[in-house]
Amino acid sequence: MIRTRLSRPAFPLSLILSVVWAMALSISAHAASHQKTFRFNVSPNGYPPYLIVEQGAPSGIIWDVVSLIGQRLGYEVIPKKVPRKRVDELLLEGVIDGTPRAREWTDNPERFVFTDSVVPIEEVFFVRKDSEWEYQSPQDLYSKTVVTHLGYHYPQLQVHFDAGNIHRFDVSRDQDMFTFVLHGDRFDAAIADRLVGQWILKKEGLQNQFRTTTEGISKFGFRIMLTPKNRDFAKAFNAELKTLRNSGELDAILARYR
Repeated sequence: MIRTRLSRPAFPLSLILSVVWAMALSISAHAASHQKTFRFNVSPNGYPPYLIVEQGAPSGIIWDVVSLIGQRLGYEVIPKKVPRKRVDELLLEGVIDGTPRAREWTDNPERFVFTDSVVPIEEVFFVRKDSEWEYQSPQDLYSKTVVTHLGYHYPQLQVHFDAGNIHRFDVSRDQDMFTFVLHGDRFDAAIADRLVGQWILKKEGLQNQFRTTTEGISKFGFRIMLTPKNRDFAKAFNAELKTLRNSGELDAILARYR
């Protein structure tokens, strides 16, 4: 008796590869759909050197920290440019997940959750490198002229401005504040955020022409503001932030911008 061997249908290699490729794409798409995302407000104009949006990809101190910590926590950090007046509203509505903010700058801060301070926001005085003047109290500014930013308010000094004890000279551009102090004999100091001023001086190549006072007129923690539902994220963020600080990674980020 002769047994015939039944042949199995042969599948082309190209068909097998197509099936495998389709399965791989499906798995990838499924994983991507479950990727955790963190939509972070960088504002339309940024806030150099904390947030820089002049070029294609965002950068800056806060962005670098948030994107690094987000990556370590398994999140894809997505930048969103939200106008300042709509930030709180869109955060509460869940359109964005977080924004940089000082607690002291927030109306009704109890509605939100804040991380630990990433960096301090400090208003200090920038003076010429050869100046021996130091600041301890507003009285140290009596009879002096300070260069200030047009439209900015300085509550700690306002009563002294009003009384004429301290003279204020307004300019509209941050860069001009340092130009006036450096080249104008009647200007004694400029008031600016420490890191903002250091960033400008670095860009202008003037780091060696100025120094900052040890004491300033205000100091707030620059934090990440979230809604209460993201309280667990805030705790995880704080733990990673502590690691960055202890390892020296945070200092390395700061060094890139000053």
